Amino acid sequence: MGSSDHPLVLQLHQLTRRDVALVGGKNSSLGEMLSQLGSAGIPVPPGFATTADAYWHYIDANHLREKIAALVTDWQARRSTLVETGHAVRSLFLHGRWPQEEEEAIRTAYRELSLRAGTADNNLNVAVRSSATAEDLPDASFAGQQETYLNVSGAEAVLAACRRCFASLFTDRAISYRQAKGFDHLGIALSVGVQQMVRSDAPGGGSGVMFTIDTESGFDQVVLINAAWGLGENIVQGTVNPDEYQIFKPLLQDPQLRPIVKKDRGSKEVKMVYGDATTPTRNVPTSKAERDAWVLTDVEILTLARWACIVEKHYGCPMDLEWARDGATRQLWIVQARPETVHSQRHDAASSFTTYHVRKRGRVLAIGVSVGDAAVSGRVCLIETAQDIDRFVAGSILVTRATDPDWVPIMKQAKALITDHGGRTSHAAIVSRELGLPAVVGVGTATYILHTGQDVTVSCAEGDVGFIYEGSADISTQVVDLASLPPSRHTQVMVNLANPAAAYRWWRLPVDGIGLARMEFVVANTIQIHPMALVHFDQLAKPETKKTIAQLAVGYTHNKPDYFVDKLAQAFAALCAVFHPRPAIIRMSDFKTNEYASLIGGDEFEPHEENPMLGFRGASRYYSPRYREGFALECRAIKRLRETMGFANAIVMIPFCRTVHEAEKVLAVMAENGLARGEAGLQVYMMCEIPANVIRAAEFTRYFDGFSIGSNDLTQLTLGVDRDSGELADLFDEQDEAVLWMIRRAIDVARQQGCKIGICGQGPSDHPEFAQFLVEAGISSISVTPDSFFAVKKRVVACEEMMGGDGSRAKVVQGQ
Repeated sequence: MGSSDHPLVLQLHQLTRRDVALVGGKNSSLGEMLSQLGSAGIPVPPGFATTADAYWHYIDANHLREKIAALVTDWQARRSTLVETGHAVRSLFLHGRWPQEEEEAIRTAYRELSLRAGTADNNLNVAVRSSATAEDLPDASFAGQQETYLNVSGAEAVLAACRRCFASLFTDRAISYRQAKGFDHLGIALSVGVQQMVRSDAPGGGSGVMFTIDTESGFDQVVLINAAWGLGENIVQGTVNPDEYQIFKPLLQDPQLRPIVKKDRGSKEVKMVYGDATTPTRNVPTSKAERDAWVLTDVEILTLARWACIVEKHYGCPMDLEWARDGATRQLWIVQARPETVHSQRHDAASSFTTYHVRKRGRVLAIGVSVGDAAVSGRVCLIETAQDIDRFVAGSILVTRATDPDWVPIMKQAKALITDHGGRTSHAAIVSRELGLPAVVGVGTATYILHTGQDVTVSCAEGDVGFIYEGSADISTQVVDLASLPPSRHTQVMVNLANPAAAYRWWRLPVDGIGLARMEFVVANTIQIHPMALVHFDQLAKPETKKTIAQLAVGYTHNKPDYFVDKLAQAFAALCAVFHPRPAIIRMSDFKTNEYASLIGGDEFEPHEENPMLGFRGASRYYSPRYREGFALECRAIKRLRETMGFANAIVMIPFCRTVHEAEKVLAVMAENGLARGEAGLQVYMMCEIPANVIRAAEFTRYFDGFSIGSNDLTQLTLGVDRDSGELADLFDEQDEAVLWMIRRAIDVARQQGCKIGICGQGPSDHPEFAQFLVEAGISSISVTPDSFFAVKKRVVACEEMMGGDGSRAKVVQGQ
């Protein structure tokens, strides 16, 4: 209805993203996907939208302009409070009458939508959502400020919901946000979208959100998906801790690959389902089976990720989407899409890099999901309910159960945020990101273990896991201008990475790849279980060990070893993804027996050794009956990483290989487990860390594609100094002449044999000047810790310039 020039209602498929002024950001985006992306396979539920003209028509028919203006003017002049003003304006809307033409237009559109959906009784269940004409702008996010109503059925209920949506343009938080952003309160209209409901509340139904960018680091090569059972409001509200999946975008185009780099199971304690006429939706507890199960299958994860990439390509910017799965039909739908508004506004992100370092920290009080990458110390202010918001002390660290838009005013005054509930896409996380506020969400017990007046440190600078430390830590920052770093010409500078949870924070570094990814870090911190305890789970002697393993390996009831393979492959996928397609050198496990024994179940499989540093470690384990089955799981994980997930940039490295004969045996065992050197482009490197590796280097080159010097062990074994001995610490010197001779000899042989050789020991990280010796010796690559990268990179470039453009060694005195 309405004139053709000023329609009151339009079908969503008639709209495009150019219609923001007509139907708001949310509805114009839905229309864009229906009209432009349907042919690309993006399924969006049908619906209709009231227009901005309908909003003004309602206001003018009820003579509201002057009344609203007067109420807002009184508030701006401090003659009334925000609460009083908001309530008064909303009451004007709620008590208004529908103009006859507008009411009939909505009734007709709803009746036609019901008929198209096969609901002849004009009783289709719909979602009624607000869509402001200033919504989803690049420099302002109005998301969550206006209301959404789910499971609305019948024309009368739809009209009532539309009226409440109009009124929600003047919630207290919306008024204050517009005032802060300088928007005219009577210059913004509101469109209402009425969309067929997806029955995600039905058994087997689920919903969630996804981003085409890592929401914390801004890493733009992954899709992040959150998923929970039931209707989707719980995820945004932070009521549940959802499943989280990450997918690597560049490998999605190959239908044979499954590049799911992360799967974290959320607790999902409740789900939102349909209610009754009085309460259209309600939360009910989930079953234990639902909590233990993944919401999405791998096929569904990849399908959603591919759709997200199609939408992102069409819009030309990172996207924030909502999805739902119908429990009855199992069909997936995209129900909303909007531009991502946080990282898209960080124009300086590509040119500078800031790191936070937390030192002298107290004990860990709690952990949760990290939001942002900063760290702060401060005093706790615990606020349990929104009714007590006025008690918040500005500049404190806000601790609460969860947040919604009512909390935004005090979030702006907070130093950091800690919540019991919520995931990476909860309201608390989204708003904290927008405000640049470090937050740790989904802690679970924050309001139980923390108290007002307590001094704590909130650290989001250590990857996906956020830490709350006791007391005030020493926090320092470093800002580096990435554009000021010139490239090195002959010597690659790589990084040592071990923690997959922290990998994405380094994606902007101009590194040449990962020179060392330590498997034992992942096993100890992510998997926690001795691989042989998984292989021989039924034979374990201790009931408490079996119980602990069963709790960790939820979902792997019938095949415990798959837990090890899946977790290991996903962890290394995150590392391989961050600098893909540059190489990532993965060192197979190099635990000592005492370290293996400390893993869950490990004490039943490890021998006692007086000197584990020189004992049953590295290559000798891989073909031994004591560990051969465990090594087979390591090989399975690498095979899955390279061939199923598609990370062919992964290079395998063998540690502590004592003899040439041992090299033969290890390569044979690897081939038995599907990792044959040379097949599918697989390269195998060897750690050069034993004097025998240097002495027989030419022979080892027949078995390996490259060497990586482990300066710690090489120093230890050359000088006969236990690197862990405090009494001998003064003698442990990686720049001792004997050690330098070993390194120089290894480099010379490798270059003569046409074999790559790098270094991944601690020496260049602790002593950047050590890099000068390595470059002059002709090393292929230097791999250092990320916080040492800038200093070493500059030293390498300076040394190359001193040597001349041809890379030849300069006749200078080496600094030994």
